[in-house]
Amino acid sequence: MSEFLDLEAQDGIRMTWNVIPGTKQDATNCVVPVSAIFTPLKPNPAIPVLPYAPLRCRMCRSILNPFSIVDFVSKIWVCPFCFQRNHFPQHYSSISENNLPAELFPQYTTVEYASTAETGPVAPPVFLFVVDTCMIEEEIGYLKSALAQAIELLPDQSLVGFITFGTYVQVHELGFGLLPKSYVFKGTKEVTKEQILDQMSFFAGKTKPTTGVIAGARDGLSTRSIARFLLPASECEFVLNSVIEELQKDPWPVPADKRSSRCTGVALSVAACLLGVCVPGSGARIMAFVGGPSTEGPGSIVSKSLSEPIRSHKDLDKGSAPLYNKAVKFYEDISKQLVNQGHVLDLFACALDQVGVAEMKVAVERTGGIVVLAESFGHSVFKDSLRRIFQSSDNDLDLSFNGIFEINCSKDVKIQGIIGPCTSLEKKGPLSSDTVIGQGNTSAWKMCGLDRKTSLCLIFDIAKKDGPESIGQSVSNQLYFQFLTYYQHHEGQMRLRATTLSRKWVAGSGGVQELIAGFDQEASAAVMARLVSFKMEAEADFDPIRWLDRALISLCSKFGDYHKETPSSFSLSPRLSIFPQFMFNLRRSQFVQVFNNSPDETAYFAMMLNRESVANAVVMIQPSLISYSFQSGPEPVLLDVTAIAADRILLLDSYFTVVIFHGITIAQWRKAGYQDQEGHEAFAQFLQAPQEEADAIIKERFPVPRLVVCDQYGSQARFLLAKLNPSVSYNSDNPPPPGGDVIFTDDVSFQVFMDHLQRLAVQ
Repeated sequence: MSEFLDLEAQDGIRMTWNVIPGTKQDATNCVVPVSAIFTPLKPNPAIPVLPYAPLRCRMCRSILNPFSIVDFVSKIWVCPFCFQRNHFPQHYSSISENNLPAELFPQYTTVEYASTAETGPVAPPVFLFVVDTCMIEEEIGYLKSALAQAIELLPDQSLVGFITFGTYVQVHELGFGLLPKSYVFKGTKEVTKEQILDQMSFFAGKTKPTTGVIAGARDGLSTRSIARFLLPASECEFVLNSVIEELQKDPWPVPADKRSSRCTGVALSVAACLLGVCVPGSGARIMAFVGGPSTEGPGSIVSKSLSEPIRSHKDLDKGSAPLYNKAVKFYEDISKQLVNQGHVLDLFACALDQVGVAEMKVAVERTGGIVVLAESFGHSVFKDSLRRIFQSSDNDLDLSFNGIFEINCSKDVKIQGIIGPCTSLEKKGPLSSDTVIGQGNTSAWKMCGLDRKTSLCLIFDIAKKDGPESIGQSVSNQLYFQFLTYYQHHEGQMRLRATTLSRKWVAGSGGVQELIAGFDQEASAAVMARLVSFKMEAEADFDPIRWLDRALISLCSKFGDYHKETPSSFSLSPRLSIFPQFMFNLRRSQFVQVFNNSPDETAYFAMMLNRESVANAVVMIQPSLISYSFQSGPEPVLLDVTAIAADRILLLDSYFTVVIFHGITIAQWRKAGYQDQEGHEAFAQFLQAPQEEADAIIKERFPVPRLVVCDQYGSQARFLLAKLNPSVSYNSDNPPPPGGDVIFTDDVSFQVFMDHLQRLAVQ
């Protein structure tokens, strides 16, 4: 496993198969698709930043890399992708075997090219706050203090705008310091860019150009008219703070049997148009703070009458959520507009009720936005996550903007698509496969927002055929991949990061052992989770459990060792042995079992899974469990109900929640206050240890997870029990050990699951 982690540390990539099946048929037989989870901006201090432009192949536009064959005498390099011979330009004339440019060093498979000052001015990032005011006073108070903190942390040169919404949308003119002034739009109908230009008097006292597109300071707008709404943070701090301090609950009366009228859709549409008019193409984020469901105008998810409940999974399955498809269509249009402009939508949804994350998912995900879901604006999940976005520390996000991601690979490989936070640029070429998964039909994608953790799942298609026509195809057994990420660095300048990799391929049945040796079970679990989550959304009547079970049985019968029809002889190589456990936990996880979750929560979990690295995805699928006891130090234990004991503390990390669970004896001692008495210092330290570990987990994670501290037999113990393997349940023969616990469930335990798997795999 460790060699896969080393490759990830160097190039930010984990592949399901590190030795690639050589033909289309071999790849199909391997069950888990040939795919990769790639983190384009994974921090690595060893990556050189080169202050010059990259050298590209004149045929396929790929970049000079350590796998290029170089002829030092005639100053020619051969591209490993299309075998084109390219001449080195004049400024490379001094190269020799002992004098190589950095991009040819064998260890620099990832390099970064930085643009110089001549290539264009540094554009400041833009933050447009869109704030909901239809909430109780208490929630508004929490939100005001969180916003005031965020404003203080904004980089000085960044531009800021402020929009509030309730029944109407108000765009605040921050550049007018004499008294608060805002432009008001009706919450019932959509707003176009034309209306914004006319109604917000962008051309007061001037004639509006009659032809051409009006877009920003370069095309038709004066910087002064833009600066009325988007100002440098350092200049408008006073005005902005006074606007935030005076925020009040939406003044329109709400009858007792009705929901507040909240026009979230129109507010986001106004925000998108304002940015499109003022700063198209430069890095900007709309940060939407929403405290309840949208009930007014386009994009609304429920009617105002409280007698109508908000849609559930059952309603969506039966097609009885009348507003759902219309709202999704509306947010799809907004996402297209934002992607065209290069802008991001971030969503902070804080309410006990659903707010419509399921409908907005398309706009947040396609623009690479951040999503935070919490119960209240006063909750640490929201407050700490918001602070983390702007605070600079070791774990900060390094928000980058306006990325374009391109792939080049050897001609036997095609790309089916990407599952993750990006949008296809529809640049169809010889590399794009006919079968499309996720964002496909292209070899280039737009990533309006990306950070150091954003990870994409690339799904490849092996196009190599068997038989006589395969003779003309590449003779060497190496395949090459090159990933190019062109983005606006968080400091403002444009950069290009190029990662080039090579993998070996094997064909025919002789290569099974080699395939197994290159199988990465963690990456495969993460890819299967993204695939199943994508299919649940995209395909009607899809049965996720059946699909996962079939895949697992086929994989085990292809790669397992066994005598036919004898289940007891079945064994798996250590390279595959944890994979069934991952699949068992994935079947029980919140990605597959949507019962008890709202559509908003399901959409949130899917969005998080689709943007996180392999290590984080594995924790979401199969939480980690650490046990603390007086007899031994902290040690990882099996995710099983037998881990519970009266004199133990368990720490469960399921990514979205971190649970500290006290055994009943420990809980009684704690309630008796032993930790505060002299002579019981060891007990105090024992209670403190899991707390410190939980703090360390919370510190480096975004969004900040929810911390649950509970006791055995307490109501919150359900957060732990729901994740454990029910090896001892109410109907099993073996009783729990004294001080242990029983899970009241009809779910099968892992042992029963494995017995069935072995029986079916050897048939």
